[in-house]
Amino acid sequence: MRTITIKPEALTHNLTQAKQRAPNAKVLAMVKANAYGHGVAMVLPALQQADGIGVATIDEALEARQLGWHKTIGLVEGAFSADEWQTAITHDISCVIHHAPQLDWALRLLPPTDSAAGVVWLKYNTGMNRLGFDDNAIVKAAQRLHDAGYQLILTTHFANADDRSHPLNAIQIQRFSDMLNHLQSHVSPDIQGSLCNSAGLVNFPEHHNDWVRPGIMLYGSSPIIDQSAEDLNLQPAMEFCAQIMAIQTVKAGEGIGYGSRWIAQQDTKTALVSIGYGDGYPRVISDDAYVCVIDTTNHSSHACPVRGRVAMDMIVIDLSAVPVDVALDSTVVLWGSSPTVDEVASHAGTIGYELLCRLSQRPTRKLG
Repeated sequence: MRTITIKPEALTHNLTQAKQRAPNAKVLAMVKANAYGHGVAMVLPALQQADGIGVATIDEALEARQLGWHKTIGLVEGAFSADEWQTAITHDISCVIHHAPQLDWALRLLPPTDSAAGVVWLKYNTGMNRLGFDDNAIVKAAQRLHDAGYQLILTTHFANADDRSHPLNAIQIQRFSDMLNHLQSHVSPDIQGSLCNSAGLVNFPEHHNDWVRPGIMLYGSSPIIDQSAEDLNLQPAMEFCAQIMAIQTVKAGEGIGYGSRWIAQQDTKTALVSIGYGDGYPRVISDDAYVCVIDTTNHSSHACPVRGRVAMDMIVIDLSAVPVDVALDSTVVLWGSSPTVDEVASHAGTIGYELLCRLSQRPTRKLG
C-alpha cells in the first residue's frame, strides 16, 4: 500500500505564515504542476484565504474554475495562442504577457471591461533571462496596454532569491523598482508590482510590493538555502508512506539489490518496502538516506537507512537499530515530518520541488 496524505491544516498554516510575512500585499498562491504534486482539488479548499492562485497552463486554469475557484487566476506563462487568449477571456483568467505575440493578441482581442482578463501581469526581464520584455519594449508595451484599457501589474522573477547574499538580487530589485516607478510616473499611477516568490517573500520583506507569489513554502518546504522549513515555521503538507512487505536477514558478505551496491558487513536484518522510482521516490540516492518505520504498538518512529539501489517497485531498509520487532505491513514514512522532503532531496542531489512534482499516480492520495 502506497499512500500520499495531504494535510489541509498544514496548507492553511503555511498560507497564514506567508500572509503574516507580507501583511500589506495580496497573495497569489501557486498551484501549478498539480499543486506541486499535491493535487489541485486537494489543496484549493485549504487556500481559500489567498487572493488568487497561479497556474502555468490554460488547462490548469480551467480545472481550477471547474473546481469552483472564483477569485483571481493568474496564468503565469500566459497564453500560447490567440485561441488560448480568447479562452482566458471567456473564463475570466488573468494572463502574464511576456513577449510580442501575446501583446498583439491582447491588443486585438479586448476583454469586456468587467472581465478579470482585463488585468495583465506584464513581465519584465530583470536578469533571469527567461521570460520578459527588456527596458525599451516594456515601456512601450505598458503604454499600449494601458491605452487599450488594461490594468497592469508589473512582474518579474528572481534568479537567486534563495541565496540572500547573491549580488544579482540587489540588481534585480533595483531594476524592478526603477521600472515600476517609471511606469507609475509616465504611464499610470495605478500600475501595481509583484516581485517576490517564496524565497523573495522570506528574504526581502521590504520589497513585497502589491502582490507576492508564494509557491513551495505553502507545501511546507523551505525556499531558501540557509534555513529549514522548521526554522521558518512551515509544516509539511504531504506525508508519503508505504508498507513493509517482507522481512529477511542478509548474511555478512552478501549484497543487496541491483549492482550489489551495498554489502553487508555482518548479518543484517532488513525489510523490503513497497515503494520505488515508479512511485516517485528518487532512484539515485546517497547512503545517508533514511526512512522512518512506525512502531504499531506505541506509534514511535525509528530511523532506518536505505540499503542498496532503489528499484522501480521497492527499496530495502536496514532494521538493525530498531529496538522492537517490526511487523509486516508496518508503515514506513518516505517523507513528511521526518525525514522531510528537503532532506530526501539533499540525499538525491536535487530539490524538494522536483520530488514533489514528479510523484506518480500509483500511490493512493487522501486527505489527512
